[in-house]
Amino acid sequence: MAAVVDSSGWIEFFIGGSNGDCFAEAIQDVDGLIVPAISITEVYRWVLREVSAADALIAAASMKQGHVVPLDARLAVIAAELSHRHRLPLADGIIYATARTADAELLTQDSDLQGLPGVRYFAHPAKEG
Repeated sequence: MAAVVDSSGWIEFFIGGSNGDCFAEAIQDVDGLIVPAISITEVYRWVLREVSAADALIAAASMKQGHVVPLDARLAVIAAELSHRHRLPLADGIIYATARTADAELLTQDSDLQGLPGVRYFAHPAKEG
């Protein structure tokens, strides 16, 4: 099955965080990996801010090994509808819409997406109670 790893999952994988292994199999299966273009933006920005420009370029290159899905007008409307229906922030709505339109499972540790159809949620130990 195709998979979308959301931005938090990519970051967790790149930093070797406690949930990094939850996303490793999907990330390493580049043939089944769907990458919303907005995830590259979010991850690149985070790595640029927290680590370095060189590491941000490496992260983006790694992400581009999967099938990158640009945000077009059709996907934008679907994302807006899903964001509205599920009260999702903009980027989460785009990522979720990308997964839904690709018939892919969305892997995340973002609680905004927890419980939605087609989403596999991994609670982050540092963010629990």
